[in-house]
Amino acid sequence: MGYRFKDLTAACHDDWRAYLEHDFVRQLADATLEQEAFRHYLKQDYLFLVHFARAYALAAYKSRSLADLRHAHEGLKAILDLELGLHVGFCRDWGIGEEELDGLPEARATMAYTRYVLDTGHRGDLLDLHVALAPCLVGYGEIADWINGRAGTLRGDANPYDAWIAMYESDEFQAARRAEEAWLDARLAEVTPRRFEELATVFRDATRLEIDFWQMGLDCAL
Repeated sequence: MGYRFKDLTAACHDDWRAYLEHDFVRQLADATLEQEAFRHYLKQDYLFLVHFARAYALAAYKSRSLADLRHAHEGLKAILDLELGLHVGFCRDWGIGEEELDGLPEARATMAYTRYVLDTGHRGDLLDLHVALAPCLVGYGEIADWINGRAGTLRGDANPYDAWIAMYESDEFQAARRAEEAWLDARLAEVTPRRFEELATVFRDATRLEIDFWQMGLDCAL
């Protein structure tokens, strides 16, 4: 029996839980997150998503089959047509205009994770790239599940961050998450134990960089 995506999360269980249940996420879920921290996160996440769109374009370039090319295209569409479009709207609602977004400086945590993903994609193969991307696409879907499973989570008008939660629990985003997990499961089923350990290292590093990104938001750091 081959490997599956859940084996990657199991290989770095503590880091994965620290990412999914970070204080930024907890405070966002129970509406205690400082609004300036959320604004800072929104600005950096805009830059983050721009680079992730580039990463899915790289995935399309590295695809060797029509199925993989279509999968990369769907990932790119999820970012450009769903996340980035909604994100610009979120930013506008929080007093951040497109002109400001275009001139933002990148935080070190933003540069670290996005460049790690792009570097992994350039030096590795298509599977390396998707494993590096997975903590974002799959992870945000799991975070929405975790938020909604918490007793202390506030929803609706009681939580100013409810629209953010709604985006990641949406049918469109969850469908993209499931498609990515299915793609990873199919490829991981064919890898050797040695290759799996290489991929687990990529996934662990990417997860740790995601933790740093949450902390950057919480600290309003550049």
